[in-house]
Amino acid sequence: MTTPAPACATAVREPADWLASAAAHAARADALTAAHRERRAAGERHPIEDFLYDYYGTRPAQLRRWHPGAGTVLRPTADGPAEHAAWRWYSTDGDGAVTLDVGAFLADRGDTVRYLRELLVATASRRPFAGCFGLHEWAMVYRSGDARRRHDLPLRLGRAGTDAVVEAHPIQCSHFDAFRFFTPDAVGRNALTPTRQTQVVDEQPGCLHANMDLLKWTSKLGPAAPGGLLLDSFELARDIRVLDMQASPYDVSSLGEPAVAIETPAGRATYVARQRAFAERSAGLRSRLIDVVEDLGHYAWETAVSS
Repeated sequence: MTTPAPACATAVREPADWLASAAAHAARADALTAAHRERRAAGERHPIEDFLYDYYGTRPAQLRRWHPGAGTVLRPTADGPAEHAAWRWYSTDGDGAVTLDVGAFLADRGDTVRYLRELLVATASRRPFAGCFGLHEWAMVYRSGDARRRHDLPLRLGRAGTDAVVEAHPIQCSHFDAFRFFTPDAVGRNALTPTRQTQVVDEQPGCLHANMDLLKWTSKLGPAAPGGLLLDSFELARDIRVLDMQASPYDVSSLGEPAVAIETPAGRATYVARQRAFAERSAGLRSRLIDVVEDLGHYAWETAVSS
């Protein structure tokens, strides 16, 4: 039997070091969420950017909180232990050093970690598919009247024009959390029938929504994932969301965004090029997430062997 690599190897960080990292992280998070916080204070909404907060349940305070990641020890300052000492799943030793209690974290989130490892590794093993052209958003309003509209934005091609685009192009959506919002008339037009149970089998790394979901998976790993990984995933999801709406049937010109007209050859070529670029960018983040869950898995294995 091959012995896994050491799990959650310990790195000790002195106060000046980790305080600087925490401050830089908070400043970056504040910059990323400034526009959203200003709109929220004014009671305004944004059809593109609010998706990350509404659908994924992301909170500015959550993004602002820096975590060093599993296996990192934060030495105390002159004033005492790091504030992490009061946060869930952290433990403090007799000298005031704080670290993530990986055993306690896995006791609560072990099933999630195991599922994410399976999903992320399976997704990363596949070739990106870039032939969907963002038609999932069109399928969500196909022959729906206004009852199922998810935004107040007007349809760029009108009702009849929108339906005609769906009828003229094959739909090949592999992502269940997009497919589940298809209108009844659009469901049968999809080449696949993704379900929650088949997500590990269906997910592929070219899918915009699968790559936006890296934000969701990083959030679910909570303090086990380093803070920088969370903010990188948020930035990725934010950028992908722009293309998602530019290529949608909605007219986003009022938001200062140009349409990616996927009903035209030029628009489809633009979509594919940007989709492939996002797939490459997502691959690095997915690999970093896999490293996190693999390391947690090694810890669980070693704990089971030693007990």
